[in-house]
Amino acid sequence: MPDLFFERHVRHVADKMFDLVNDLEDYPRFVPNCKDMQVTRDPSAPDDVRFAKMTIQFGPVTQAYTSRVEASRSARTIVAKAVDGPFSYLNSQWSFEPEGAGTRVRFDIDFKISNPLIATVAEAAFSAKQEQIMEAFFDEADRRYGG
Repeated sequence: MPDLFFERHVRHVADKMFDLVNDLEDYPRFVPNCKDMQVTRDPSAPDDVRFAKMTIQFGPVTQAYTSRVEASRSARTIVAKAVDGPFSYLNSQWSFEPEGAGTRVRFDIDFKISNPLIATVAEAAFSAKQEQIMEAFFDEADRRYGG
């Protein structure tokens, strides 16, 4: 069902936006519904690969899942793929393209919840929440880098 993307121009430079999104450990402070984030490195993987276990909460429901996150400053992308949790799959990509004095930020996400009974309700709610999450990143950029 979901195959969503969000795109917006922001006045902050691409490197700063990349750094903000790449600061996984700080997500619980400003990302809606993110209650915890544990980030680890796989010693056998390249330095730009981490595993992020995110705990999200929607009302009384709390769920954790782990994603393999690969950040490439040279390509200006951050790609995450769920490796466990309630998803049949969850793939997302952030991209940061310099545009004028700022950046064109794009976020693509595609996912499917594995339990069909939960999916009928949760996929729509999770999809609707993505725009609010994007706004939280833009608000945090203004707070960090000047609004």
